[in-house]
Amino acid sequence: MSNSTTTKAPQQSADASLSHGLKQRHLSMIALGGVIGAGLFVGSGAGIAAAGPSIVVAYTISGLLVMLVMRMLGEMSAAYPSSGSFSAHAERAIGPWAGFTAGWAFWVLLCTAVGLEGIGAAQIVHGWLPGTPEWAWVALFMLVFCGTNLAAVKNFGEFEFWFAALKVGAISLFLVLGVLAICGVLPGTDSPGTSHLGDFLPNGGNGLIIGLLASVFAYGGLETVTIAAAESENPVKGVASAVRTAMWRIALFYIGSMAVIVTLVPWDSPEVVEKGPYVAALDELGIPGAGQLMNVVVLVALLSAMNANIYGASRIGYSLVERGQGPKVLGRVSGGVPRIAVLVSSLFGFGCVLLSYWRPDDVFSWLLNMIGAVILVVWIFIAASQLRLRRRLAREAPEKLVVRMWGFPWLTWVALAGMAAVFVLMAREPDTRVQLYSTGGMTLFLAAVGYARQRRRARLG
Repeated sequence: MSNSTTTKAPQQSADASLSHGLKQRHLSMIALGGVIGAGLFVGSGAGIAAAGPSIVVAYTISGLLVMLVMRMLGEMSAAYPSSGSFSAHAERAIGPWAGFTAGWAFWVLLCTAVGLEGIGAAQIVHGWLPGTPEWAWVALFMLVFCGTNLAAVKNFGEFEFWFAALKVGAISLFLVLGVLAICGVLPGTDSPGTSHLGDFLPNGGNGLIIGLLASVFAYGGLETVTIAAAESENPVKGVASAVRTAMWRIALFYIGSMAVIVTLVPWDSPEVVEKGPYVAALDELGIPGAGQLMNVVVLVALLSAMNANIYGASRIGYSLVERGQGPKVLGRVSGGVPRIAVLVSSLFGFGCVLLSYWRPDDVFSWLLNMIGAVILVVWIFIAASQLRLRRRLAREAPEKLVVRMWGFPWLTWVALAGMAAVFVLMAREPDTRVQLYSTGGMTLFLAAVGYARQRRRARLG
């Protein structure tokens, strides 16, 4: 369905009313740090416990899928920089209903994630200061990052620059120490050799599937750089640079660190889940204070994700409104910042926190299940949009193809097949099946609303 007659076209270039306060160094570090999320530090433990050493294979497979998705998204975002990113591309390629569905589903995901990350960060600080209430720490973090996002986009950029620098430094040091220990040249440690890799598939194919599903969702957050690029000094250059370096970042930080961990630590060690895989590995090396050091890094990762998700949610909301897909109040811009969108996104996130205390067993768990597979829905819209837009770009504006998807269209279809396979695997597992169905219900509801809006606007002329 074309959107040429039913709605105003999505932004053809970076949004004019937003500021362009992000410098290239901000965008580069956002791209680099965005790869290192809290899911890597915290969530990978369960994947290792299920898959054993084969978690390296799981992260490699899901990493290849993410690389293809980022390449497709980079191609479209370099051609059409927009704070709406994939939502604007879906509207341009498929129709207004698709942009509406992808955009609002992702907005709900980001806002809920803000609350979850706030809870995780508060739990860490509460562990250091047990006499303080967790909700107060969440409120403090919300106020800080809501405030920085309200002030100017360069504040978001500066916070993310330093957060990302700390995360990159920490995981780089971890990799260096791990490799030295594996090689037997780290003082005070003996090389484990390959003794921990003997039982490569301890739980068979089913364990690998669980590890694969855990690894897929650990990659969430990479999309933020294409949203932020619209407010950078040179959106096209920024997106192109970020996407072209995505491959080595994923290989080094995700796959590399998983390989180091399962080589250093027995996969079935209880500490892998209880303390987290990175803390368990550092403890294995006998580094004093490793647990508290990694807690600081995890806290930074959580705060970084909060900051990035408030930013991303506000810009997605703003873009949707700009395209006539939401309440106009969210589109008000002051000082180059959509401040109402920032406030609403932050309040939604804090509302999720309150629900976790008030209704943890029904409303909150329902909300968590509803967002469980949203990232896969977004990836499918990205792939479907790229299939249509690539041919249109090649025909009408080939000069805009600054970034090109590899092996088009075959690798795009391979990526779509991979996403379909993940859906099938989710349907097989009891723990993820309910997430799949809940996300599917929300997606169908949003698609129905979006399609009804599209038909109504078409009738009105």
